[in-house]
Amino acid sequence: MQLCSRRTRWQLISTLILCIMALAQGISLGWFSPTLPTLISDNSPIGKPIDISEVKWIGAAFGIGCLFCNLVICVPVSYFGIKKCMYFVPLPNIINWILIYFASKSAYFYVCRVLLGLSGGTLVVCFPVFIAEVSDNSIRGTLGSIFIMTLCSGITVGFVLVYCLSYHVLPCVVIVLPILYLCLIIPLPEPPQDLLKRGHEEKAEKSFCFYNNFSKDPAEQEEIKAEFVNLRNKVLDSGISEKFTRADFFNKVSGKAFGLIAVVLVSNQLSGSFAIFNYASTIFEQLGSRMEPNLCGIFLGVLQVLGLISAVFLVDRVGRRRLLIPSLAGVGMAELGVGLLKSFASQEFLNRNGWIGLTLMGIVSYTVSVGIVALTFVIIVELLPLKIRAPGISISMCGLSVTIFIALMVYPVLINDFGLHVTMFISAGFCLLGLVVLGIFLPETRGKSITQ
Repeated sequence: MQLCSRRTRWQLISTLILCIMALAQGISLGWFSPTLPTLISDNSPIGKPIDISEVKWIGAAFGIGCLFCNLVICVPVSYFGIKKCMYFVPLPNIINWILIYFASKSAYFYVCRVLLGLSGGTLVVCFPVFIAEVSDNSIRGTLGSIFIMTLCSGITVGFVLVYCLSYHVLPCVVIVLPILYLCLIIPLPEPPQDLLKRGHEEKAEKSFCFYNNFSKDPAEQEEIKAEFVNLRNKVLDSGISEKFTRADFFNKVSGKAFGLIAVVLVSNQLSGSFAIFNYASTIFEQLGSRMEPNLCGIFLGVLQVLGLISAVFLVDRVGRRRLLIPSLAGVGMAELGVGLLKSFASQEFLNRNGWIGLTLMGIVSYTVSVGIVALTFVIIVELLPLKIRAPGISISMCGLSVTIFIALMVYPVLINDFGLHVTMFISAGFCLLGLVVLGIFLPETRGKSITQ
């Protein structure tokens, strides 16, 4: 009910506007995998089929664009503010769909994936900060989880749309989303903390009143002024209006924050949260499943969405720690189960009882989504000191890009050379690492203000 109250109305609406772009980005990412078999076939819609040797490089092009944007985005964010950088997010996505429609050779897809990386790299830095800065303490985690849920849901929607729409119709439909986002975001004010950082106190107060939906009732004016002054003092006392220096990054508080973020990122990716979806068909085949390869991805995607929906309802009720720690434990136990199943069960047993592996992988997909996937961005934003939040998130997203790259490169090698059971044991080991370190050192941030 707090989410739908009068005070938080514009916080929810602004988050939903951002979710339109997150959905478009997710569809853009999810579309490629199920379309790939068609693109490399003799009946390729672009004429000449894409060579199979080019596929991994086209996939890696997304990481290049994303990593480049993660490295440089903190500069325009510091100078121009969060919202102005958010205008850039839909532009590469729009160009991506135009190029897909007119594509006649593989070179188009290299450019498309780099553009998606630029759009995604900006999105994952700017959107979580924007949501955190306009949200009340009581719903900040929920709104952040809604954003991640929409982004991940978009990937599943992308899988489904490939079955429903032809190659040239799909771009014409999806391109509407980034255009709609661009139109709707224009009236939204910049976040009050971002304005205070750049010395616009009057605009910051108006923005604060807008996102908290304060009325013009004179009786409320004194309360509004007191709340804003309290926010302003906390923000300015943090030194956010001053230029950050090397000392702001190399101190005890920042060091602990970056250390915990590093463990969160390693636990997120090396637990297999992303790689498992990419190699789902191979994993299911080894576990005796007879499900069609693309249906494997949709099955895991649906369970991922259900996990993220659960996180939306739970994150501000039970807290970050009580959601994250059981999630890591659940994922680790399920992956350990997959490893033991593959180690001791014969292939004949697996072929007769494919439902066992299917169930275990379903548990992995759900539990990883309800905790570590849903909370990664929320935790990063809340752990970083206010003064270095923008560059800190940029650095953290570089770390996320690197861990994704490592996971996607290492997982197929481990599965093919050492077996699925070894891969699952290693993933369970990283879950145990996160469980111990975060269980001991991660503070609970539920209900605390963003300035704390």
